[in-house]
Amino acid sequence: MANEARPSSGEQAKQHALARLRQAILRGEMSPAQRLVENELAEQFGVTRASVRAALIDLAAEGLVERIPNRGSRVRLVTVEEAVAITECRMVLEGLCAAKAAVEATDDQLTELADLGTAMSKAVADGEPMTYSGLNQELHAKIRQFSGQQVAGELLDRLNAQLVRHRFQLALRPGRPQQSVNEHLAMIEAIRSRDPQAADAAARAHLASVIDALREGD
Repeated sequence: MANEARPSSGEQAKQHALARLRQAILRGEMSPAQRLVENELAEQFGVTRASVRAALIDLAAEGLVERIPNRGSRVRLVTVEEAVAITECRMVLEGLCAAKAAVEATDDQLTELADLGTAMSKAVADGEPMTYSGLNQELHAKIRQFSGQQVAGELLDRLNAQLVRHRFQLALRPGRPQQSVNEHLAMIEAIRSRDPQAADAAARAHLASVIDALREGD
């Protein structure tokens, strides 16, 4: 039995609830502003209500959940203006990671980035926006990894988690992948040229374009 194999209370139970809730929010299985009822979630995950409450407190600190006094918790709704502000912060951090990757990445890692660029171009040509969106996220994750800038990477993980709904909507907007792919190819080319200033500028230009797209959809 699943509940017998896993503690229903304590730190392990909290971590189980935390992982399940975070995954559901990031996958869009829970809608923005959806109420999160502790008793229902405790039963669903096979843990105590206290474990769920502790998990919700952690998710509130991550910006994924909003806790309302005397009313419980709900999935946090990130407005367009908040999404723009978050993306402005991403611009600085993504630029830093791209610049560092241009210096630190190995030749094999640069080849990985080139291969991702080719796959992204194919996804756009084939009219597969969700495939492209997944490759887009993979590219940014690889650049963060290859940069060796762990602090920036952790900050970006937290910022990106709050943008999941907006990123999904942008991926499906007609014409957006065609514009975005060229911005990503410019980032890859600058990193492969081992030009940190050009890599920083390309990453910032891409995020500035994302901000414009967010505002256009408002």
